[in-house]
Amino acid sequence: MKQKIITDLFNEFFESEKTAGLVLIFCTIISIIIANSALGDPYTAFWHQKLNLSFSGVQLNYSVQHWINDGLMTVFFLLVGLEIEREIYAGELSDIKNASLPVIAAIGGMIVPALIYYVFNYNQQIRSGIGIPMATDIAFALGVLSLIGKRIPVELKIFLTAFAIIDDLGAIIIIALFYSKGISIVFLLSALGLFLILIIMNRLKIHKLSFYLIIGVVMWYCILKSGIHATIAGVLLAFAIPFTKHETNPSLKLQHILHKPVAYLILPLFAIANTGLVINSDNISSITSANSLGIIFGLVLGKPLGITLFSLAGIKLKLCNLPASIGIKHISGAGMLGGIGFTMSIFIANLAFSDNLMIQHSILSILVASFVSGVAGFILLKLQKRTR
Repeated sequence: MKQKIITDLFNEFFESEKTAGLVLIFCTIISIIIANSALGDPYTAFWHQKLNLSFSGVQLNYSVQHWINDGLMTVFFLLVGLEIEREIYAGELSDIKNASLPVIAAIGGMIVPALIYYVFNYNQQIRSGIGIPMATDIAFALGVLSLIGKRIPVELKIFLTAFAIIDDLGAIIIIALFYSKGISIVFLLSALGLFLILIIMNRLKIHKLSFYLIIGVVMWYCILKSGIHATIAGVLLAFAIPFTKHETNPSLKLQHILHKPVAYLILPLFAIANTGLVINSDNISSITSANSLGIIFGLVLGKPLGITLFSLAGIKLKLCNLPASIGIKHISGAGMLGGIGFTMSIFIANLAFSDNLMIQHSILSILVASFVSGVAGFILLKLQKRTR
């Protein structure tokens, strides 16, 4: 029964992520069209206008875009954290032998793109963008994979999902360590205290979801004010929510609740709010800048190279096994799809740069790289046979 629940949840996850990828493409196109129309200026102004939700001394006066990126995206990170938890307890990462391949692939898929970006920008003041090409967008990658149809072995879907989730975990760690500003010790200690309470509740086998969510909201506020990026609260909350062997599993229940709102509301809103690019000569010419080339080559070349070479090394050194139904060309194709950065890459670009022009240039590079990676991965995998 437990295995059936896990399998059903993975299928639900795959289907929602697949559809979310297609919705994200549509929202991005619409956002760019509006930004380059007569409505462009009021459209941009809308996302930057203040939405004041302050009350009783609690200061919450931020722009609409800020609310989406720091507020709603916390729910996205909560879902990512729950998916990581599921994989660790009952999925691909629950067995060391099975986990080795996607873990090694994800490490290669983070290190090589970061090195490529650094090579292009080693003497620049924009090295803070090094985290941009390290991320993979699960929704887009699975969306492209689903278009290929039944030719794709289920093991490849699981492999791509697993390494993309580990990739997200790496991005979360990078955000926490390198994209935090002006740490407030009081709020940080308060957040850690609340996280400790959540862990104690977990150990005491308290499974009431509402208790965790209420404390999680307060923890989010403390982290928001601490200087660490607020979305980290979503991941911490996910790891505190119990994952049990019973059918009434709080973690799986919350995943089931969040899949559709995240796929069809939160991620589309994030795409619309952050991809309103004005296509002009300045943005187009920025493609040849060191920052843009670092992002493009990092995603288009760095991702497949890192994932494929590290996977090959792991297999040759007998650190992991290659599933019988997939070959190295499948791994390379999945690596190309790993170059679809989008959501997490755009998210990190917003954290890396304070200059709006740099953010715009970075987003354009991410879109170009994601498009090239998606097409290349689709073509390579479309040419592969189902079995070796």
